[in-house]
Amino acid sequence: MSAGRPRRRIRQRLAVSGRAFVAVARAAHLRRALLSFGAAWTAEWAFTVALGVVAFRQGGAAAVGLVAFARMAPSALVAPLASTLADRFRREHVLILSSLVRGVAIAAATLVLALGGPSAAVYALAVVATAAFVVFRPAHSALLPALCGSPLELTSANLVRGLLDSLSTLLGPLVATVLLAFASPVAAFGATAWLALVAGVLLLRMPYEAPPAAPSVALPRTVRDIGAGFRGLWSGLDVRVLIGLALMQTFTRGCLNVFLVAIPLELFHTGAPGVGLITATVGIGAIAGSLGALALTGGRRLAAIEGAGVALWGLPLTLCGVMANQPAVLALFALIGVGNALVDVGLFTLPARLVPYELLARIFGAFESLVAVTVALGSLITPFVIGALGIRGALVVLGLPAPVLVALAWRRLHAIDGSLVHRDREVAVLRSVGVLAPLPMPTIDSLALHAASMEVAAGQEVFHQGDAGDSFYVIKAGEADVVGDGRLVRTLGAGDCFGEIALLRDTPRTASVRARTTLSLLSLSRPEFILAVGGFSASTREVDGLLRTRLTAFDPARSG
Repeated sequence: MSAGRPRRRIRQRLAVSGRAFVAVARAAHLRRALLSFGAAWTAEWAFTVALGVVAFRQGGAAAVGLVAFARMAPSALVAPLASTLADRFRREHVLILSSLVRGVAIAAATLVLALGGPSAAVYALAVVATAAFVVFRPAHSALLPALCGSPLELTSANLVRGLLDSLSTLLGPLVATVLLAFASPVAAFGATAWLALVAGVLLLRMPYEAPPAAPSVALPRTVRDIGAGFRGLWSGLDVRVLIGLALMQTFTRGCLNVFLVAIPLELFHTGAPGVGLITATVGIGAIAGSLGALALTGGRRLAAIEGAGVALWGLPLTLCGVMANQPAVLALFALIGVGNALVDVGLFTLPARLVPYELLARIFGAFESLVAVTVALGSLITPFVIGALGIRGALVVLGLPAPVLVALAWRRLHAIDGSLVHRDREVAVLRSVGVLAPLPMPTIDSLALHAASMEVAAGQEVFHQGDAGDSFYVIKAGEADVVGDGRLVRTLGAGDCFGEIALLRDTPRTASVRARTTLSLLSLSRPEFILAVGGFSASTREVDGLLRTRLTAFDPARSG
């Protein structure tokens, strides 16, 4: 009996994940958005490997670290500024522009390299390409929730995106390795430019209803908008914990940028193909991690999964310093890939549920800015640590902080998971209401976050005819009678709503609502309800239909 229970839980999780995955696969707009991400990140990994080999041939590990720092440092300034655009304009348009600028910059770098031009020009164009690309993930992460219909579908979309990220970690280095071995860096650069442009083409004409766009504003307001993104990162303890862990992972990623080149070229002396091999090993592990997460998460325990992923970024590096033989290092780098897949599942799903949707692109942009800083710092510091301690000593020292930080945050991660499981139940209740069902997932999730739970004993009134209207109600459990002018108008049950007429028409309550049985309710304040249903045409149509039905059955103005 005890052995069968875990198997049943696994089967249930597989079934839930399978249904959500099928929903993602059937949605054409989601497929295109995810394939665009895959193309963009395959290009990024191919370009990173090709550029790293070019830099190493010219200046060793120090040059690799310096070029990585030069690529990432400007992004710290560009990311929050560029991400404000994704909260003002349609987010796929920002993604298309990012892909276009990036593709053109890499194509220009390809031309300079082919003509034997100055290396400084190649590196400068690489900086431009990276600065253009730094907005891609924040804008894409902010776009995905609007394309999904439920928290589980968003989790599944991020799982699939994580799988594509993992595949790109494998395919990008393999493409670069093959082209470097059998053609030249010029060919590797050219393939990267082509993939970057493909990522933009896939996002043309995306069919979804975007939230109302924010108006264009002056520069001082733009600066305040950027500040709002950074403040959003620290808006609550849960967000701070998740972001802090993620930044520890990105610092370690910066260290890894140098180790990926230094280990094969200086420790194992395997040449340029060794760089591609060890990087591809990370991709193989990432694919395995993504498939495991896709099959078993069921949309829960995402904070704990992120924590485990962060630990798997650092611990294998430390073990590599202890067991510095090539088979062990390759196996441990595969574990880093598993960690990469697990981090992405939680990191790009949970903030979308913990911060306001209208700030989402700016918050992800602010995070991307800090990512650029931490990756740049990791890339810059690692050569100095290698110089002081050797490669093995640097691996041990730079790998330790990530698992230590996760251990300190572990209890809080479990608390975050528990709170979101509770909110998922509220989301399911709100989604069952006809006037709310058409709303996009982020709006429903925000309503669930702000909804107040209340209990009403049998025989008591929720409100009385003629009262001022200030809330909208959804019945979680129980039954209620609607009484107008002393007569029973209707009886409501679980999944029904009431209270919308007074809010939408700005009038007193048109009828009384009395609990027939004990009532369990969710209530939404008037501003939250009006803002949610008034911003989307499909929900507005549902509300108009409900008003006509309710007022046809009983309208005190007409009956008087």
